[in-house]
Amino acid sequence: MPLAMSLKPTPKSWIDAIDAYVPGRGKADPGVRLIKLSSNENPLGPSPRAIAAMAEAAAGAHRYPDGASLALRDAIAAHHGIEADRVVCGTGSDELLQCLALAYAGPGDEVLFSARSFMVYPIAARRAGATPVEAADRDYGFDVDAVLAAVTPRTRLVYLANPNNPTGTMIAGEALHRLHSGLPADVLLVVDAAYAEYVDANDYDDGIALARTAANVVTTRTFSKLYGLAAERIGWAYGPAEVIATLDKVRGPFNVTSAGQAGAIAALADSEWTAHCRRENARLRSAFVQEVTALDNAGLRAVPSAANFVLVEFPQEGRHTAAKANAFLAERGVLVRWLPGLGLSHALRVSIGSDDDMQRTVAALREFLA
Repeated sequence: MPLAMSLKPTPKSWIDAIDAYVPGRGKADPGVRLIKLSSNENPLGPSPRAIAAMAEAAAGAHRYPDGASLALRDAIAAHHGIEADRVVCGTGSDELLQCLALAYAGPGDEVLFSARSFMVYPIAARRAGATPVEAADRDYGFDVDAVLAAVTPRTRLVYLANPNNPTGTMIAGEALHRLHSGLPADVLLVVDAAYAEYVDANDYDDGIALARTAANVVTTRTFSKLYGLAAERIGWAYGPAEVIATLDKVRGPFNVTSAGQAGAIAALADSEWTAHCRRENARLRSAFVQEVTALDNAGLRAVPSAANFVLVEFPQEGRHTAAKANAFLAERGVLVRWLPGLGLSHALRVSIGSDDDMQRTVAALREFLA
């Protein structure tokens, strides 16, 4: 075969090294009733006002959306008391997290994050050609000292998921400020606060105040969780004007749909619905943790969570491992998240669903342990 015929396009080596993101399983076996607790979705769905706004916006589906998301940025700014010209919107916060790595890191650079945190971080690093670096965690949480010790002259970004996905743990505002003060001024701290709306701790800090005053801090948020708009893929970031201008250069054009923008604006305005969703999540999360704690004689432990999911530890060996529990639950249509690739082969992440979802999940767990 001639040499020219044997050649073929090949991806960059750093792209080839990416382990593609695998979402939580979303389908049960045929004939089995589905309980989907694998993707941290809001089981109550979006505000009825958001649904109505999206339906109305659908009539203009033949027109491109506002590429700058101006009305949505104004609504976000008014809701959070921030400057609209320092907000940028994205196709979920995922797009913005990846754009930050593309803009601020490259071959020879390092992107730092905690072990057992969001799976998008190493993907974002490798996509930019940078090296992902994991710092050790502490009891499933972000260890400020370990992260600072891992900073090198090649570090360009530090990702902090607060609360952390998939463990549900959070760090307090004091720890966030200690992390920032320990970073070099040319390292960008990215506070990924996707689950901020669920936190009720008094010492929590979502990073907005720090992003307003510091030149090297940006915070990201999403409408996929509490606001129940996961299908619409709407996220936003707030930070220094220079960082936001840079994100505007690399984000996708027309990246947030017209329906998504309309739904998000209406969702922000419906404070009664979001308060209801927050209360229900707290109630059902607490009840689930109590049920798991009652099963501690079987070796189970619920890791304290500030989000809309709970990480449950299982015995490392024997009849009641996480892998066996995952298979057992899946056979009964209860889909949770098993993440051995994140060093969590001994645990399952269980999203908080409806009352009925959680009751059936606990019943299935009891049956498994029996």
